[in-house]
Amino acid sequence: MWSTPLKPALAAAGARFGMYGFCEVAERFGDDVLAEYRRVRTAAGLIDVSYRRKIRVSGEDRTSFLQGMLSNDVAALAPGEGCHAAFLTVQGKVVADPRVYNLQDHVLLDVEPAAADGLLGGLERHIVADDVELRDVTAELAAVSIQGPRADQVIEALAGKVGAFRRDLDVRDVTVGIAEAKLVRVRETGEIGYELLLPVASAVETWTLMISRGKAFDLLPVGHVAFNVLRLEAGIPWYGTDVDDTRLVLEAGLESAISATKGCYLGQEVVERASARGHVNRRLIGLRVLGGGVPQAGANVRIDGKDVGVVTSAVESPALGRPIALAYIRREHLQAGTHVRVDGLEEPALAEVTPLPFYGR
Repeated sequence: MWSTPLKPALAAAGARFGMYGFCEVAERFGDDVLAEYRRVRTAAGLIDVSYRRKIRVSGEDRTSFLQGMLSNDVAALAPGEGCHAAFLTVQGKVVADPRVYNLQDHVLLDVEPAAADGLLGGLERHIVADDVELRDVTAELAAVSIQGPRADQVIEALAGKVGAFRRDLDVRDVTVGIAEAKLVRVRETGEIGYELLLPVASAVETWTLMISRGKAFDLLPVGHVAFNVLRLEAGIPWYGTDVDDTRLVLEAGLESAISATKGCYLGQEVVERASARGHVNRRLIGLRVLGGGVPQAGANVRIDGKDVGVVTSAVESPALGRPIALAYIRREHLQAGTHVRVDGLEEPALAEVTPLPFYGR
């Protein structure tokens, strides 16, 4: 079991812990999860995301190696730039969908824990004569996400003026208290957002400083339960929950992770064939549940008694005032407004196909 390096600070703030896969995370701070959710929607929330795995890629051939492995244009990244990418099987199925950060003398891959072993092992198997070294540095870094409409103000209070980011997933070097950190522009909830990558040795002290300086902007800690609601409203799939190695990259809606102009990479032929055809047979999309409660992951979606899809995750949405879900639905039924039935709900178990995201600024 993995446990966060921020556990002492989280426990002092009243965290109740639970499991996310094999990782122990702060699920909530007290009884009012809705208050945590609202803090992100109205001000700013501080979320421990140290459970995401970090893989350091170094060596003279790191860029050319990753360019041949990943679906996005890693070679086009200048130092301090980042992108979303996918590592695929030769059949075009998703082994991992890491964030890729070009950090001057190495590349850092940031990935959901469920995808880390497949990514690390898969990349290692393809190193032949390349000057490339892969190292899991998760134990050396803590990661904290600041999300909400006042996130810019919080960052300025912590690190001074950092200037405008040209695009999401770009990276800046900043100082927060005693910590030299990496600041990444990343929207994880449908709001303005950032992540700070911090040395573990200074993580607890830095978290405490963030809470102290953030009080002026109504910053409060937010747990994983509220985070899950926020990301689902924003239509953001999580690997291991909504995406796995049985899904084609285009089924999962990960077009932002694919370059249409770069050279060869694993799974490229399948991606190009599907793109040329103009569709895949099913796709991850939203469902607004019109009655019957919150669906369970794995529930079948039906039209006229026939299976047309499956739910991957679902929550009660404060923004929409009803349950919402992510589900893979066959392409014939992807039109917005299509009514479906979801197994396992009380009557009337109706839902409506809805484009993603459900919410966003």
